[in-house]
Amino acid sequence: MSTDLTAKTPAPAPPGKSGSAASDGLLRLLLDGMRRNMRQYGMLIALGVIVALFAVWTDGDLLLPRNVSNLVLQNSYILILAIGMMIVIIAGHIDLSVGSITAFIGGVAAVLMVRNDVPWPLAVLLCLAMGAAAGAAQGFLIAYAGMPSFIVTLAGMLIFRGLTEVFLEGQTLGPFPEGLQKTANGFLPEIGPDTNYHNLTLLLGFALVGVVILQEVRDRKRQSEYSLEVLPAKLFAVKLAALTAAVLTFTMLLASYKGAPVVLLILGVLLVGFGYVMRNGVIGRHVYAIGGNLPAAKLSGVKDKKVTFLVFLNMGMLAALAGLVFAARFNAASPKAGLNFELEAIAASFIGGASMSGGVGTVLGAIIGGLVLGVLNNGMNLVGIGTDWQQVIKGLVLLAAVGFDVWNKRKVGS
Repeated sequence: MSTDLTAKTPAPAPPGKSGSAASDGLLRLLLDGMRRNMRQYGMLIALGVIVALFAVWTDGDLLLPRNVSNLVLQNSYILILAIGMMIVIIAGHIDLSVGSITAFIGGVAAVLMVRNDVPWPLAVLLCLAMGAAAGAAQGFLIAYAGMPSFIVTLAGMLIFRGLTEVFLEGQTLGPFPEGLQKTANGFLPEIGPDTNYHNLTLLLGFALVGVVILQEVRDRKRQSEYSLEVLPAKLFAVKLAALTAAVLTFTMLLASYKGAPVVLLILGVLLVGFGYVMRNGVIGRHVYAIGGNLPAAKLSGVKDKKVTFLVFLNMGMLAALAGLVFAARFNAASPKAGLNFELEAIAASFIGGASMSGGVGTVLGAIIGGLVLGVLNNGMNLVGIGTDWQQVIKGLVLLAAVGFDVWNKRKVGS
């Protein structure tokens, strides 16, 4: 009985198999990367799904250039509040007073500019200082007197709502100077030749693409140097392509109408500034430290009281800025302004990835969470869903976001 020892060559793969295997491998790589980074990308994907859903449901009306521009203007003050609220929640606290401070600063601005003819730039500076002082007063009680943030800011909500009524004497006051109105409702000026697009917006959009790519590459390089886990090269390339496509699409939509709103530049400066501080600044790392593990942060030498004080001072100043933007957008200050703004900001933060236990969250996540709420509001208005059901749907979205956070923690723990 003989044995054939002749080497057998493998049969050639059927045509198209190698390409299919490569695509399957890339798909598996993408899914694996998505699972490992679900907290970071989950809400971004949800935002994309919500936009696509309402774009189809409204026959494309959601993505009309005019509507996209209005979406930015309508949600600008909530996004400003969400940035500050995210930092407060990361530090392990909560702030229920921001809606009342928003209304209070709008009332103070109206008294200064409308009744007393104070020049609007000076009035803006005074209002920002008053907002910072309001936040500092609450921060002092929380950080140095040891009072719970929930109680202090709940009292602040009542106090500043009452002071708003006092300042405005129960009346709506306006109009505001044209310069302040343009800050909330205006657009960047047109420059250059007629191209059927807003040239300055196009330039800013292309510059933003370059900044985003450069920042992502730098972050990846820094993480590699410290032996931290980074995305696989193919998934990183997909991420860069998706970010580039999103920024360029948004830019083209704005440039097709009147260009970028002025308030969008304000949001951009806040996003870049606070994002950098929270990622790379000492104060930012200390905020994460006291929110993640306060006893360990104290043992490490973190001045937790000072950090908490500064977090609430910053929140007060951002609430003042939101109050100025809101009052200028509607060209009047009202005693009823700012109702439920604190709930919208808190919801945006948790939808954007914040954790109830503190120590988790990003400034970009706050913006994404605010946009999720904004697109939901805008899309439901376009399709004619009543305000009653809108509240139900937003509540369910918030529950889903927090439930996802709990599930993600349990999965990581297991």
